[in-house]
Amino acid sequence: MDEARIWLEKVHALAFDRKVKIMNVCGGHERSITHAGLRGALPDWLELVPGPGCPVCVCPEEDVYQAIQLALQDRVILVAYGDMLRVPVNVKKGEIRSLAEAQAAGADVRPIASPLDARRIAAENPTRPVVFFAAGFETTTAPTAAMLAEGVPDNLSILLSGRLTWPAVAMLLDSGSPGFDALIAPGHVSTVMGPEEWNFVVQRHEIPAAVAGFGTASLLASFYSVLRQLESGERFLDNCYREVAHPDGNPTARRMMARAFDVVDANWRGIGVIARSGYALKPGLAQHDARVLFDDHTDPARWRAGEMPPGCDCAQVVLGKIYPNQCRIYGKACTPRKPVGPCMVSDEGACRIWWAGGVRVAADA
Repeated sequence: MDEARIWLEKVHALAFDRKVKIMNVCGGHERSITHAGLRGALPDWLELVPGPGCPVCVCPEEDVYQAIQLALQDRVILVAYGDMLRVPVNVKKGEIRSLAEAQAAGADVRPIASPLDARRIAAENPTRPVVFFAAGFETTTAPTAAMLAEGVPDNLSILLSGRLTWPAVAMLLDSGSPGFDALIAPGHVSTVMGPEEWNFVVQRHEIPAAVAGFGTASLLASFYSVLRQLESGERFLDNCYREVAHPDGNPTARRMMARAFDVVDANWRGIGVIARSGYALKPGLAQHDARVLFDDHTDPARWRAGEMPPGCDCAQVVLGKIYPNQCRIYGKACTPRKPVGPCMVSDEGACRIWWAGGVRVAADA
């Protein structure tokens, strides 16, 4: 009998006379859960709620707009992780609404897989400015810090849109109505920042929590751990990803990030400003800060700037308030082929994941 089946049987051996909601923060967890069909294998009383673990979904609309305008107006080589190219912004009909559309209109926009690609492209084009639109959570922001520590060409600058994961969860918990009974903390973030970063969930809010990996066995073990805590009344942070997520995380990565970035208040698309939830380049790196080197193209008169597009409930999905197929336009106006909101764009977006998992109609259909 394999390990996953053992943990699944342990979960089924538990009995609750009420609905229990577990939030899985990480988009990678949601992808593993959906593709493995775990929701259908778990007891009826257990619900798994997708959380705010999609950096593409929460990247501020004004940052995407700025990247588009840099590519169109300043004629830079704009490089970004592939998912960011299809994220739409709120503009008038007929205007360019994504980096992919800017690329189609002649802008030099290039998808990359790592910061090293950005450095290589800058080195290969020494006479042209190259802007790396660096959106992501701690796991992708750390390699950007490492690249800066190693040194980059003079013509490479960073449009940084990095976010920390835990402040969004803290905001939900501080709201008094988080909508979940237990938390599964992200494994990859914990490998960088350390599992203990999530102790506040247990210590401050007395909510069971566990760090999980991305395999079925690790996820099921984490579900069982937090359910046993609920059943017994115990509260502790369990690490179900010990082989990778070690105490204190990755000290070298954390040191590089502390040297390169300041932690600042930051805007989350459709959600608003969350205190000390973002990264900004330190003043000493101003020569590589695209926000310093280029004009701010954000037009304050743009309609609904910063919000989700009309009808899109992506922010509610990100906060775990509704399930993806409860969005008003899921599977109707919004599909992966023609995404309206960012949750349908990224492989870590819950709407895109559910669509790929076979959920093709809205809940009210």
